[in-house]
Amino acid sequence: MSAGHVVVALDVGGTGMKCALVHRDGTVAHAERHPTDAARGPAAVVETILDVADALAGKARLDGLTPVALGVAVPGVVDEARGVAVWSANVGFRDVPLRALAEARLGLPAALGHDVRVGGLAEARLGAGRDARHVLFVAIGTGIAAAHVVDGTAAVGAHGAAGEIGHIQVRPGGPRCGCGRPGCLEALASASAVARRYAEVTAGTAVVSAAEVATRAAAGEPAAGRVWTEAVEALADGLATGQALYDVETIVLGGGLAQAGAQLLDPVRAALHERMTFHREPRLVAAALGDEAGCLGAALLALDSLEKR
Repeated sequence: MSAGHVVVALDVGGTGMKCALVHRDGTVAHAERHPTDAARGPAAVVETILDVADALAGKARLDGLTPVALGVAVPGVVDEARGVAVWSANVGFRDVPLRALAEARLGLPAALGHDVRVGGLAEARLGAGRDARHVLFVAIGTGIAAAHVVDGTAAVGAHGAAGEIGHIQVRPGGPRCGCGRPGCLEALASASAVARRYAEVTAGTAVVSAAEVATRAAAGEPAAGRVWTEAVEALADGLATGQALYDVETIVLGGGLAQAGAQLLDPVRAALHERMTFHREPRLVAAALGDEAGCLGAALLALDSLEKR
């Protein structure tokens, strides 16, 4: 792949798409954003993805660059081997053969990946975990999911569902998770869970975001401090389980809640330390690539697929 070659990369979310032309070394030649408008239905979303990808490939050629592949990241359950978006509540996908559709439209080889897995891939190879062979990337947003990356490759699992750390049960009998089971990590330590718990503790008198709960906790508000501590303890339990399973060198925390920075990292690091017995304690760091990780990871996945052809 020469210096003038780029990958068309799209990170598709329920609200918006982050899109870029990416060089092999991870540098971005061009970036743009588009609304997903998932309410229009899955067929319309697919058409938007194809239209945007095609336009980006055209943009590359106009700029004297050569698009060589397409990488697309989507949420939900993804069968990377078949290139099928199996299920996604955010965008309404059900068994959408997105890779085949994209290859037919653009005439380029394409790769389809899970949004958190490709984000983990980017953080492991280009971001906060780049100096480690074994990385666990944990995205904490509306939900919680993870990617286990070993030597630059993210584990997919037998059914495309590896990394669902958010559904480790950390509080049996705790609040019911969206998956239907009580006490999942996601139901206690995700951004949505923190906001919901704060509303409960304050008897519904304050409906605020998780970021605001973090700010209020730092300012010494008792209710916010209680909620934040509960979330930290639950997250440390989930990460300790993850470390017991994966034995990684580095855990990278990303997603919206991780933007709390040291206010999250410091107490979680201390709580995780308390939970280590014979397990080696991992380095705990914040993600470095921000919301560009999905796009960069989609590009890396596409590049990897080119090498395997």
